[in-house]
Amino acid sequence: MTDKRTITYSKYIAVSVIIILVFRFILLGAIPLLDKTESRYAEIARLMYETKEWVVLQIDYGVPFWAKPPLSTWLSAISFSVFGVNEISARLPFYVLNVTILIMLGYWIKRLKISFFLPAFILLTMPEFLIHTGVVSTDVALTFSVTLLMLSFWKAIQTNDHTIWDYLFFIAVGLGLISKGPIILVLTGPPIFIWLLLQKIKIKDLYSRLPWIKGIIITCLISIPWYILAEKKSPGFLNYFIVGEHFNRFLKPEWNGDLYGSGHSQPLGMIWVFLLLFTFPWFQIVLIKLWKNRTTILKDNWVSFLVLWLFWIPFFFTMSKNILHTYILPVTIPMAFLMVHWWPQYKNKKTALILSSFFPVAAIIIFIGLNFNKDWYQQLNSDKYLIQNHINKPTEGSTPIYYWHNVSYSGEFYSKGHVKEITTTIELETLMNSDNKFYFIILKKRLKEIPKTIKNQLVLLDSNRTTSIFLHKKSQ
Repeated sequence: MTDKRTITYSKYIAVSVIIILVFRFILLGAIPLLDKTESRYAEIARLMYETKEWVVLQIDYGVPFWAKPPLSTWLSAISFSVFGVNEISARLPFYVLNVTILIMLGYWIKRLKISFFLPAFILLTMPEFLIHTGVVSTDVALTFSVTLLMLSFWKAIQTNDHTIWDYLFFIAVGLGLISKGPIILVLTGPPIFIWLLLQKIKIKDLYSRLPWIKGIIITCLISIPWYILAEKKSPGFLNYFIVGEHFNRFLKPEWNGDLYGSGHSQPLGMIWVFLLLFTFPWFQIVLIKLWKNRTTILKDNWVSFLVLWLFWIPFFFTMSKNILHTYILPVTIPMAFLMVHWWPQYKNKKTALILSSFFPVAAIIIFIGLNFNKDWYQQLNSDKYLIQNHINKPTEGSTPIYYWHNVSYSGEFYSKGHVKEITTTIELETLMNSDNKFYFIILKKRLKEIPKTIKNQLVLLDSNRTTSIFLHKKSQ
């Protein structure tokens, strides 16, 4: 009876993983790039692809973007060069990165004689991981780097024989430095250090088990050249990125030095709420299992390694107000490994499978239902359809497109940079007195800023949840 039930669970898990991955792939092109974070990074990659400036990231033509390293941008820009500029190309590298993580975890557990698809099922049924399987995000590249770093360290520390894992550890550090910066060391160094202390591994043993000199050279070759070139081509980058993004952002809740937006101030400890909500129900199950096995956690090297990996990141961000839920993405990996470790003896498999299936099933049902309503896209925070439904392939010299004050990143992306900003009614009146027609896009909440005499000369073409597009054509 148990064997039949195990086979049934394994089939359900495998089929579910395939369905979810297909569904998530469909979403790469079915949903427009959303403002402002995702479309911002996609637009930065589009600018890189268009201008062929591969060193200094740009937030606008000639305006440097110092907030992040280039790995994620490189991935989308390379994808654009192969598949063209569209939302599928922008998102595809991040879908591939997460699928690579799933394959890596599947092969990692093959010796346990557990379904290859089990870690993939656990991760894809976590809202945080599923959402980011195909979202333009620096956190996906960081999570891949953290995963590779932690797993390669574990492999390297288990034996004195040098293997490919020794070098993958240093490659992962280098990738982390160009995916999100020195934060890779902050997120992985302390849990590794504490684990080494618990295992009473001596420094000389650690030194002998990793090729430190060759490894550090590899790390430097991967990361340092870009940092040097970026500072040389855009002076001031290192000070802003290292001091501002890695210290002030987290230590100063109302940090006003952010050049690219405002901080995300949250109540202290909010990271734990994010963890409970965006990894449901697996984190809750892990907490229960850890409590039941609290007396043996430190006796199992692998479990203690995973626990430190899992809890260090939320602990680190507990005292920070300037956080996002995306910061918990790297801890979904040790959470999945812990569940896999306990799975053979876990008695409530059916309940766990049902509860965890809720989010992906709900997402699929909602998506199918929305597609029966042709206006569903109007509720999305994107200007894609305002531009594509009313403006025929914006190009240099075509009908101008103007935004009132705030040019959205999705507007920049889908117009391929052919939008301009106006901020005064004098500019708007000058345009209206010219002979050329133009499109005018404005946030609904700012319509009151436009005088009625001007507004009466604009023809409303369309609106979405937040924005309206007008056409002005001088009467003959």
